[in-house]
Amino acid sequence: MRRVAGVIIMSLFTIADLHLPGAEGKEKSMEVFGQRWADSQNRLERSWRAIVEPDDDVVIPGDITWAMNLDEARRDFAFIDSLPGKKYIGKGNHDFWWATASKMNVFFAANGFGSLNILYNNAYIAGGAVICGARGWFFDEESQKTIGNVSWDKINNREAMRLEMSLNAAVKLRDTSAPSLPVIAFLHFPPVWNGAVARNLIDLLHNYGVSRCYFGHIHSGYVGRQPFEFEDIEFRLISADHLAFCPQKVFV
Repeated sequence: MRRVAGVIIMSLFTIADLHLPGAEGKEKSMEVFGQRWADSQNRLERSWRAIVEPDDDVVIPGDITWAMNLDEARRDFAFIDSLPGKKYIGKGNHDFWWATASKMNVFFAANGFGSLNILYNNAYIAGGAVICGARGWFFDEESQKTIGNVSWDKINNREAMRLEMSLNAAVKLRDTSAPSLPVIAFLHFPPVWNGAVARNLIDLLHNYGVSRCYFGHIHSGYVGRQPFEFEDIEFRLISADHLAFCPQKVFV
């Protein structure tokens, strides 16, 4: 939260890839992927409570929990809901619990998770910006990591459509309610990384005038790369382990 010209404006934060453990008795620990994940949930909670205030906004672009369905995710969502701020949750490639928006909203309401909102095919005004986003996908069929036979073209095209729906909603929301606010995109997969480019997603960001994009998914090879610019768009990696489990403030 900050004060600008006497007006209080809520702060905006973001962090992806929390990879919370899932249901009791079925927990999956991220510590098998390295010491940097040791005690990650407690570290996240301490950092979050130190910087995020109750009226602030936090975008979490995917890979929230290892749970396989909403019931298994209840404990992890209760943890996220207990933290300060309003949260906007996007989809990642490991969010196997993901359901329809209506089912998720009913689940959140039934469990009293009033601070949780789904960021998917839509947009919100949050923390002095208009936020939008999508999951995205792997850059090409060779890099795609899935179980079973999956059509890369089908998923790639669908993710581009979802991003465009969210961008379109963001521009409409901005034009009707907040013409001075920037549109900021939050994706799970990077639209550009290490020489690979998701051309369809980059073109959409250009078409809708987006100059800043935050993404997760990447858990290695990120030293010295932050932030970076590609075709006049600033990109920033916000995977939880890269951020040392401390939400990144988005300066608007």
